[in-house]
Amino acid sequence: MGASDLAELLRSLKERSGLSYGVLAKRLHVSTSTLHRYCNGSTVPTEFAPVERLARLCKATPDELIQIHRQWILADAARGRKPGTATQPDVAAPVEEATTAPVPEVAPAAPPASSGVHPQRQRRTRRAVLAALAVTCVMGSAALAVSLVGNGTDDDGKARSAAASSSSRAGAIAPGKPGKSGKPGERPSGTPSSSPKEEKEEKERGGPAASAGPDDTASPSSPGQQDDSDSGDAPLTAHTRPYAYESPCSQRFLVNRKPGEMPKPPFEQDAPAWVSELGAVSADQQFVKITLQGTGKDAVVLEGLHVRVDGAKAPLAWNAYATGVGCGGDVATRSFGVDLEAGSPALTPVGGQRDFPYKVSRTDAEVFYVKADARQHDVRWHLELQWSSGGRHGTLRIDDQGRPFRTSGSAGRPSYQQPLGDTRWSPAPVD
Repeated sequence: MGASDLAELLRSLKERSGLSYGVLAKRLHVSTSTLHRYCNGSTVPTEFAPVERLARLCKATPDELIQIHRQWILADAARGRKPGTATQPDVAAPVEEATTAPVPEVAPAAPPASSGVHPQRQRRTRRAVLAALAVTCVMGSAALAVSLVGNGTDDDGKARSAAASSSSRAGAIAPGKPGKSGKPGERPSGTPSSSPKEEKEEKERGGPAASAGPDDTASPSSPGQQDDSDSGDAPLTAHTRPYAYESPCSQRFLVNRKPGEMPKPPFEQDAPAWVSELGAVSADQQFVKITLQGTGKDAVVLEGLHVRVDGAKAPLAWNAYATGVGCGGDVATRSFGVDLEAGSPALTPVGGQRDFPYKVSRTDAEVFYVKADARQHDVRWHLELQWSSGGRHGTLRIDDQGRPFRTSGSAGRPSYQQPLGDTRWSPAPVD
């Protein structure tokens, strides 16, 4: 078994999926020629991750994933072996040492290589190596199967949030009863806190953006860690919509694609899924909607909301795409504005917004809007909410599902629009 067996499995999955090499290559973030080499056996990936990703995109079953994992291990073990070579001395030696007790001064008494004894030892060693490899395959495949069953993954292999159950503890606005936002039935939710790591630079190569929430309309943020001795959860939840529209056409996005490769602009409720699919980044300005609500019997005082910049780099050299055409100027929405490129970015009330503190409870929610600007840099950032309730106090981190928000300047980048009723992107007029 080797690269040819692995390639045959991958080809059969690809054909069954009905997806072209071009489509699969884009989703895998590899070149089409690289994907061809995977499927014809001329190249074996050095890691299992791209093979697993390809199999998941092609809707492989758990049993098929186990078989693919086994074939990849065998193909990887055979990597670099010359045609016709039966053994690999550098692999055999450790097995002999591991299975035979060391005996000093035995080497001079060993029979010569030409005596016919050593080849037998080599064959026994080869069998031991193959047996060990088979055990590794089975153990690795079993672990993979357990992971597949236990993690609950979606079609693209992304692990669902392990904290979805925490929403059962969150208070909710009764259906049909408007909260402070004035929208009946709006339900804030939250997830347990995690330590978000810095995003890899996948967006520099057109990789996926922060994923949308499970409803593809909003992303629940992570309840923050307590800074007192109480180890319980924060007594409030934050439901975050990272791509809210201040007006129907106010939002612009940077995307690493040509106009001919772009789908139509999204409506606000479809923006998270659109951003995730294209790896898009908010251009120049990001409008974030945050709904906060208590979960316990005591009211929660919202003492302050602060901006934390996680990193700033040169703006993205991507094309800019407007989500609407023909609207007037920005609406003066009550919000908090922040210049992300200031020396000490701080929220400032805008449009009549009252400054902190505020108060929320299980039956009384508050809705806030944050308008963040970044014109000269690609900025990653998040918010921190200071709260207190009774004798407890702490900090709630507000971000995009454990990952920072991301806003990049678009000055000098080609800008495109798709007028209402049109089906193509065309150059936007220069201001």
